[in-house]
Formats: sequence, structure tokens, C-alpha cells
Amino acid sequence: MISRCGVGDFEAIFSIINDAAEAYRRIIPEDRWKDPYMPREELQHDIDDGIAFFGYREKGELIGVMGIQDKQDVTLIRHAYVRTQRHKQGIGSKMLAYLEQLTSKPILIGTWADATWAIGFYQKHGYQMVTPEEKDRLLRTYWTIPERQVETSVVLANEKWFRLQK
Repeated sequence: MISRCGVGDFEAIFSIINDAAEAYRRIIPEDRWKDPYMPREELQHDIDDGIAFFGYREKGELIGVMGIQDKQDVTLIRHAYVRTQRHKQGIGSKMLAYLEQLTSKPILIGTWADATWAIGFYQKHGYQMVTPEEKDRLLRTYWTIPERQVETSVVLANEKWFRLQK
């Protein structure tokens, strides 16, 4: 059901991300929206930068994707998307649980501050938001994003990350 995506899955990954990202239209700042939300060049850059995509398949069809990326002393969950018509069926939860098993490092997740459904999804799975000051530091340390995106994003971390901060 869940397996690592290969080169032949590129177009399906591209399609899923841009289909599911429609939920962010008019939610994220207008100056951060692109059409398509993630161009092919950006997706390829992220893959080249070390994001490994895993996909949820049913009957051979890729219907959800989630990326994982090791960055120094943490693991990032990146680009978690499920086809719009398959939302609310537990697919994202299954993929997150699968990826959590692939790392022993603390996990960080960044998302848009106004994407309350995404924040709620991660909180339901035990992730907590870091302080605004820590969020800025983490986004500048582990992500390569524009300053405007740093301003309009949040970071959630798993329990392991919080334990290590004490």
C-alpha cells in the first residue's frame, strides 16, 4: 500500500500535489500562491535536494504522497498531499505513521499558519507547535524558503524534539 516513489511516479506526484494544494488557494498569502502551486522544476529541485517521496497506492494508482528529508540532526516531513476526492479516509494518517517509522531523529513539519486543517491534522497525531521565535530559527536552519514564507508559516515538532530541547 505504501512504498517509495520512483522516477516513473514524477507526473503522478506532481498531479497529486497540485490537486490537493487547491485547498490552500485564498488561504495562504496571495503573494505566495503560484499556479501551478508547485511547478515541475520546483518538485524536481526538492527531489534533487534529498526529499524522498513515499506514496499510498490502491489498485496500482497513486492517491497520496508524503516526503521525508533528513537535515542534519532532524527529519523533515515535506509535501504531504492526498488527492482531493480521497480526503478524510485516513490515508494521510497511514502515510505519516509509516514515515515516522523510517527515522529515529526528531521530526519537524512546516506548514502555512492559516492552514488550520493541516495544523489540526498534525496535532491530532501528537505534534505540537514550537514558539514563534523557535519557528523562525528552525525554518531558517532546515528549510530553504523565502523570508515571506517564514513569516507566514508555523513549525510543529514531535515529542522527541521537545524532549531534546530540555
